[in-house]
Amino acid sequence: MKTGKRYSEAAKLIEKTKTYDLEEAVALVKKTASAKFDETIEAHFRLGVDGRHADQQVRGAVVLPHGTGKTVKVLVFAKGNKVDEALAAGADYAGGDELVPKIQNEGWLDFDVVVATPDMMGVVGRLGRVLGRCARILGPKGLMPNPKAGTVTMDVTKAINDIKAGKIEYRLDKSNIIHVPIGKASFTEEQLTDNFQTLIDAVVKAKPAAAKGQYIKSLVVASTMGPGVKLNVTKY
Repeated sequence: MKTGKRYSEAAKLIEKTKTYDLEEAVALVKKTASAKFDETIEAHFRLGVDGRHADQQVRGAVVLPHGTGKTVKVLVFAKGNKVDEALAAGADYAGGDELVPKIQNEGWLDFDVVVATPDMMGVVGRLGRVLGRCARILGPKGLMPNPKAGTVTMDVTKAINDIKAGKIEYRLDKSNIIHVPIGKASFTEEQLTDNFQTLIDAVVKAKPAAAKGQYIKSLVVASTMGPGVKLNVTKY
């Protein structure tokens, strides 16, 4: 695969066969994040589970101590005074049935996270299918509210506060890999290290009882435009 000059120069700083300690890896990732914009730093976990089995799914949410560096827009589906509560708590948008046609028919998706009160899940569920053809709207974007992620709740104030403070959701993809942001290149090494440690503690805690053998197969941190840095997984 052909790579750009900036990427090639950054890759020279990393030993391909070496696995690094967290602090050293974070320092390298910051050093190789040389784009003209503030790159996102991501962590990628390959887990020793089979997500095709329900008892080996890994999914949850965690509040990163230093946030993600991204301004997150929150949409809340609620009724009555819960709409007012959501807006007072800092939700960017809040409402009920009237939002469905805007999303379904106009393709409005100007939000990053969706929170819903339990009594609104019937309404939100309608957005899972379009024109009866099972064409999912919210699902593929990772926006569908989920109790495990704390986004289906009556306590909309706490949900919004957590999200705005840096709450992220993690879950397996089809390759049994978790991809999550842990901050920005402009963060200090300490901030990125703290965020990563909080994340990995949550992922380790979420290990399914049915998982056998080595749980964390590999760990890589990388910036948006930079090469990946492999971490030593033995301590985890």
